[in-house]
Amino acid sequence: MIEPFQLLQRLDGCAPASYLAADPRNVLWGRLPTGSDRAVHKVAPGSEVLIDTISHEGVLEDQGRDPAAFFASFGVPADEVLTDAIAVAAESPHTVGRDGPHVITGPIAVLGARPGDLLAVTVLELTPRTAYGVISNRHGKGALPGEMPAEAGPVFTFCRAGHGPQGPTGLIDTAEGPITFPLRFFLGIMGVARADERHHSSVPPGRHGGNLDVSMVTAGATLYLPVQVPDALAYVGDPHFAQGDGEVALTAFEAPLRARLRFDLITQGERAYSDRPYAETDEYLIPIGLDEDLNAAMRDCVRGALELLERRYRLERSVAYAYLSAATDFAVSQVVDVVQGVHARIRKADLSALPRGD
Repeated sequence: MIEPFQLLQRLDGCAPASYLAADPRNVLWGRLPTGSDRAVHKVAPGSEVLIDTISHEGVLEDQGRDPAAFFASFGVPADEVLTDAIAVAAESPHTVGRDGPHVITGPIAVLGARPGDLLAVTVLELTPRTAYGVISNRHGKGALPGEMPAEAGPVFTFCRAGHGPQGPTGLIDTAEGPITFPLRFFLGIMGVARADERHHSSVPPGRHGGNLDVSMVTAGATLYLPVQVPDALAYVGDPHFAQGDGEVALTAFEAPLRARLRFDLITQGERAYSDRPYAETDEYLIPIGLDEDLNAAMRDCVRGALELLERRYRLERSVAYAYLSAATDFAVSQVVDVVQGVHARIRKADLSALPRGD
């Protein structure tokens, strides 16, 4: 039904200078970088970087911290398991209960970035590294804590992935037959270091970006992040093959990606449309709202949308508010990361007759 994706092990020997591997020396497991961390890669603004990411699914303690053995239980041969995932599981420090689950590649210094600037991270290309991954529901978390999982322990749903008749396709085998669904690759975590000496958990997102889990930030999209420390210290992780808005089970189709990203800088002297994270595609502006309370996250997203419309198109606030109510969809990004997320889809074509506030 599907032709499996090609396995992409880490690049050795022939790797370009702009390549960043996800080996233990280049990752933080479960913790976000701070301003005092050593950059594992340095680039000038406007540079492209090829970055490997690995999924936390398969390396975690409740999965045996042994990816080869964990995936063997689902019939994956040892030579189809990523060697960098095996190395991280064996060598990288990780403290259960303190650290989040995610494996973070970085930080990357964008030279010359300063607090008050915006870092624009454009996703140029995302390529799957394996033909499989996992959806998990664990620890009574997710949208139905205490209700799901019904079993005492975590539930891991194995997924296969490959090229199908309609494009990249995910597949879940069931006793009744296969479930197939389209794939949409994206990085759940894209962020910059916080101005804080403490290594925070990778789970909650914030003004630094981080675990935003906005599935629209796929190839062709740009994410704008407010710089908080010198050189920004950007990082990525939490690769997904697919995610429904909400990510209700706790994780979605988690699987590793190779990402080609470009890092641009919008300095304080240039026009910045927001001082909070937001994204943009060819078709949409995507303001992002965040709060531990979902209602407050919705309000934060509406305020961010108004800010974008006022600054970018010089719309009067009351008119922008009316337009959002009539024509803009708001979606729950995720409800599982302590700080919950809402994002909006503002169609740029609706506003094409308006002058830009550049």
